[in-house]
Amino acid sequence: MQVIRNPVTWFEIYVEDMVRARTFYEAVFDCVLTPELTDGSFEVLRFPGKMPGIGAMGALMKHPMRKPSVEGNMIYFHCDDCQIIAERAVKNGGTIFRPKWSVGKEGFIAIIGDSEGNAIGLHSFNS
Repeated sequence: MQVIRNPVTWFEIYVEDMVRARTFYEAVFDCVLTPELTDGSFEVLRFPGKMPGIGAMGALMKHPMRKPSVEGNMIYFHCDDCQIIAERAVKNGGTIFRPKWSVGKEGFIAIIGDSEGNAIGLHSFNS
């Protein structure tokens, strides 16, 4: 039997202010981001996890050739309840673009804005 793997293995969320973004993401998602070594031309803070693993790995990235945007790709973060995380985002400098709503048998989603101007999605199954 072939194991079906998630085809997405890495994502980057572009930021302008790494300190502000780190504070936001660590508070909203209750995690610790860790610095990655680079050549010094950009900054990277990695989300918890390992490769290979379940789901996708990713990082916040401050890069001179990339800018935060609400018009780019949408990354969805799994959570137990979209509404709770959306409210936590607002308390930490974010915004709610679209409150929690049902997407049928796939659960619930909400769209929030982070501290840097990116739109990010939240996804929960049961709440």
